[in-house]
Amino acid sequence: MDLGIKGKTALVCASSKGLGLGCAEALAEAGVNLVMNARGAEALESAAERLRADHGISVKTVAADVSTEDGQKMLIDAAGEIDILVNNAGGPPPGMWHEWDRSDFIAALDANMLAPIALIKALVPGMMDRGWGRVVNITSQSVRAPIGVLGLSNSARTGLTGYVAGTSRQVAGSGVTINNLLPGIHATDRADSLDASVVKAKGITLEEARKERASGIPAGRYGTRQEFGAACAFLCSQHAGFIVGQNLLLDGGATNITM
Repeated sequence: MDLGIKGKTALVCASSKGLGLGCAEALAEAGVNLVMNARGAEALESAAERLRADHGISVKTVAADVSTEDGQKMLIDAAGEIDILVNNAGGPPPGMWHEWDRSDFIAALDANMLAPIALIKALVPGMMDRGWGRVVNITSQSVRAPIGVLGLSNSARTGLTGYVAGTSRQVAGSGVTINNLLPGIHATDRADSLDASVVKAKGITLEEARKERASGIPAGRYGTRQEFGAACAFLCSQHAGFIVGQNLLLDGGATNITM
């Protein structure tokens, strides 16, 4: 399917690896020029060079921490008049409810709620002026069904979801859509980190931990970054203009809900 976005420009945050990279890859395949971001310059430049070579697109890189005001300013300045914004940042560490203090919650809010809001506020007005734009926020399945050990993520990402619910309906009339992608378990570094905590807690092997988690997914496996990226690219396409303020689960059926 021709997504109808060839030649447009996207800012994809945290895109040197994992789900962010999957989104960047899918958009590059559709002919979208990229502004890629990550904290680590080496991995970022490597991913950018591969996408330039594979797809013949323009790729600008910005090594910065999107959770900080300085990092956000660097991204906004580099983005310029972009058409597509993919918000993404690594999730907070797992733990138990009694372990977290105010500073833990502030860090989670900065990375997973306030940073995407800052980029939306800075970049969506230009999209509205030009009459077209797409924003996709990578959140988590935990906003639909909370995960106990991910309470920091549950809290911050649900806050962003509430913000998007209202904001998306205020900007849709200007041709700009804002939606959220809610990943379950995908084969990424984040999954490796969570699996490692299970290994430590239960005294089992990494292979056993992965098999145990996969058994709770109706699809019987972890998702891939390519599958996730394809969903992101569709929401960014010309075909998704009537999808507004939605939360799309990509979890292999793991979240046991009716609606």
